[in-house]
Amino acid sequence: MTILHIDASARKNGSSTRKMSQKIVAKLGVTDIIRRDVAEGLPFVTQDWVNANFTDESERTDEQKTLLAGSDALIDELERADIIVIGSPIYNFSIPAALKSWIDMVARARKTFKYTENGPVGLLQNKKVYLAIASGGTAIGSEIDFATSYLRHVLGFIGLDDVTVIGAGQQMAKCQDAVDAALENIAKI
Repeated sequence: MTILHIDASARKNGSSTRKMSQKIVAKLGVTDIIRRDVAEGLPFVTQDWVNANFTDESERTDEQKTLLAGSDALIDELERADIIVIGSPIYNFSIPAALKSWIDMVARARKTFKYTENGPVGLLQNKKVYLAIASGGTAIGSEIDFATSYLRHVLGFIGLDDVTVIGAGQQMAKCQDAVDAALENIAKI
């Protein structure tokens, strides 16, 4: 078994999602772990990147291959993983830009999803996903939590539909109680 452990919080110290995602990884007891800290930075999609992505693989220039190499590496990590653990705070009701960059790099037609006559089909199958989500004021799963619903949707779009959310919401009001409740839920995995 291999775990892909992704952290998205800009905070290296004192991050609830980093603490929660680390606890999930430890609880699962898997030793083959791919670590990806997207907060350290990933490229954004550019016109040249889009053009490279939509050029047939056999016709790509060396420059286009180089532009897609980072995306290919991220997709390889996803394909190798049996379990994906993502720690993400809610920033302004949604996910951090760094995590959105990761999604833009891995949600690629013909790589992680394909279009069929019946609509898009995700190509990543039989993988478990754990989302460790934290917020200062947003209730996890509420109508203003666009992060969790977005992550569920986009992960399902690429075939990752077995998603468990462990949340520590409204920490500004609930303080440590929110994190303690999330840690109790992790212990039940």
